[in-house]
Amino acid sequence: MDDNKQTYYISIGPGEILTVPNASPWQFKIEATQSEIKQLRRLFNANIDNRSDETIRAMTPIQEYHNDAPNDRYDGNLVKIYEMIHQLGDEEARSHIEGMGILQNFTSE
Repeated sequence: MDDNKQTYYISIGPGEILTVPNASPWQFKIEATQSEIKQLRRLFNANIDNRSDETIRAMTPIQEYHNDAPNDRYDGNLVKIYEMIHQLGDEEARSHIEGMGILQNFTSE
């Protein structure tokens, strides 16, 4: 297992994990091992899958947004993503996430 940490730049919206800061806009800087990046990538990929399920839900007019399993999974994964970034991020990333209050409003599954 590779224990060497590298710097990565994270863009939440598109789910990008970048190795150089000028490749694309990013919000958070983290230090992570390859295994931590794989775990973060799995969370981003799960949310991409959930977005597809949400598109189908959006075309079903009688299904309420707040009573929707794909939406709940997406929200849960997003909190896990922010938890990982908070754990691995620099001081600016941790401070920003703490200011959002997202980790206080949700619990991990």
